[in-house]
Amino acid sequence: MEITLFWIGCGLGFYAVVLRLIFKKEDWLTRRGLVTTLHVLFMAAVGALVGFVVSASVDLHGPTPRWPVTLGALGVLWGFYQATRKFPKGEQPSQLLAGDLDLVETSFSAVLLAAVIMYAVIQAFKIPSGSMEETLHIGDHLFVNKFIYGVRIPWTDKRVVKLREVRRGDVVVFQSTPSALNEEERKRGVRKDFIKRAVGLPGDEVWVKNKRLYINGVLQKEPYVVYKDPIVIPDTHRLGNREEIQKEWIQGELAQYSYVRDNFGPIQVPPDHYFVMGDNRDGSFDARFWGPLPNRLLKGKAWFVYWPLRRIKVIR
Repeated sequence: MEITLFWIGCGLGFYAVVLRLIFKKEDWLTRRGLVTTLHVLFMAAVGALVGFVVSASVDLHGPTPRWPVTLGALGVLWGFYQATRKFPKGEQPSQLLAGDLDLVETSFSAVLLAAVIMYAVIQAFKIPSGSMEETLHIGDHLFVNKFIYGVRIPWTDKRVVKLREVRRGDVVVFQSTPSALNEEERKRGVRKDFIKRAVGLPGDEVWVKNKRLYINGVLQKEPYVVYKDPIVIPDTHRLGNREEIQKEWIQGELAQYSYVRDNFGPIQVPPDHYFVMGDNRDGSFDARFWGPLPNRLLKGKAWFVYWPLRRIKVIR
């Protein structure tokens, strides 16, 4: 979402430059067709922007075209109404563009600032599935601390201003790996944000035996974990020796085997990667199936739930 806001901000800045150039050529301001076209396009863009924000707030799986298209169409109708109505005596159609310019110059810096804040500082996130129950419920809205693990320099894997490393037990938000998406989503270049708990750090040996998690041979105490399915799927099909299992897992090819939900590994987490799992262990599609999480896809640490009000809490 922050990338989308960044480009929206750039678009607003470009439109402000265009309007400034038009206002320097007074004869252009008398062309009602030009004024109408520019104003209608601007109102459509405003409607689409508002729709994008609404969609990001209410759609569980992130922004969808429904709200931006609907409100963008309403913006077109409103823009036409404003441009084609009879203006009071002394008022010119070009004053529509003057109003547009004021709004653009006001919102340009605000949108870019919001994009920077969402990229580097804090971002709102909502829970789209039950994979983190009972810690987090479907529809919970929370804030994500995006600077605690360092701010990633755009188009690189480097992070700066890092406060600390990921710790075992942190609830983290991250962009999904390609292996966590279906074939159609990969073809369309879909990007999804997931939320899971980091249980394995770089170099850790991870082993799930009869649903219980072992890290470096030690059974983990996990008071936040729930098991909703009493059935334990036995390990009926071994892929081969440990090296082969490690290779298949890193390539994200274990989703075809249902038994890995309850009997997995042992594997070793690669350098600069993490092993993440949902607290609802029987209902979570996580690193057991799609492989290790690269540090470069990490977005931040889940901070606290702010909505609904009855569930406000710090996430632990």
